[in-house]
Amino acid sequence: MDHLDRLRCFVAVADTQSFAAAARRIGCSAPAATRAIAALEQRLGVQLFQRSTRSVRMTAEGERFQLDCRRILADLDESEMALTSAQAEPAGLLSLTAPTMFGRLFVAPPAMDFMQRHPRIRMKLLLVDRVVPLLDEAQDLAVRIAHLPDSGLTAVPVGAMRRVIVASPDYLARAGEPMTPGELAGHRIVAGYFDGQGMTPWRFREGSQALTPTLMVNDNASAIAAAVAGVGLVRCQLYQAVEALQRGELRIVLANHEIPAAPVHIVHAAGRRVPATLRLLLDFLTERLRAQPVLGGDAFMR
Repeated sequence: MDHLDRLRCFVAVADTQSFAAAARRIGCSAPAATRAIAALEQRLGVQLFQRSTRSVRMTAEGERFQLDCRRILADLDESEMALTSAQAEPAGLLSLTAPTMFGRLFVAPPAMDFMQRHPRIRMKLLLVDRVVPLLDEAQDLAVRIAHLPDSGLTAVPVGAMRRVIVASPDYLARAGEPMTPGELAGHRIVAGYFDGQGMTPWRFREGSQALTPTLMVNDNASAIAAAVAGVGLVRCQLYQAVEALQRGELRIVLANHEIPAAPVHIVHAAGRRVPATLRLLLDFLTERLRAQPVLGGDAFMR
């Protein structure tokens, strides 16, 4: 036996407390198992088992060593399984959730590309503007745009998202561009409200600013459309206004007064042992999202 086989033999003897039973488990003779343990003990310079005609019991050194052996062998088995799975065509159902507009712009396109590359993959996309509990709603991955609380989830950072104030060039030409948060009181404001809540104060590096809205709307896309139409100023996540900014229909104001960008993560509940197919999707989305300028934290800075 080589050294790895001796380790497997050692764990088998520890499990069965019998050289004969361990030999049957790993497919060798009882004398071969006895010689393997003796060789392992000679190599380590410690006695791993106390032997008698009736029993085999681990020593204190054996107890400590078997914990490391099990971890090493489990990691090796996992690596072999992952490599074997990687050679096979990925298949099965994967589920993914993200904020509605962010998902439409930046998650759905790479998800479709992933499915084109792996035709046996089926996908379920849940695009909603709420925090989706992964385990409760059977979701494999989620995109979160926020500072994350401590939890049992594993988070992979993919970038940062600014919260910006935007208005149309036409509105700014008519009303003037605010240069400080204090000047917002004289402007028309478009505000979002959700879950029956009123407008919350707009936060800046210097503090919060309570404002009276001209228009309140419970849909982010409609708020952006109102800003494009020249109704007033809107505060939103950068990605929500990115298309209108790229077309020149909106401009960012008060950029130097913004609060720090919020971190963006892909989260999952699989821990360290991520299934091979899910790992493929996680790595693919991570690469694609990190390449998005809007997640760089300084996109559209003036």
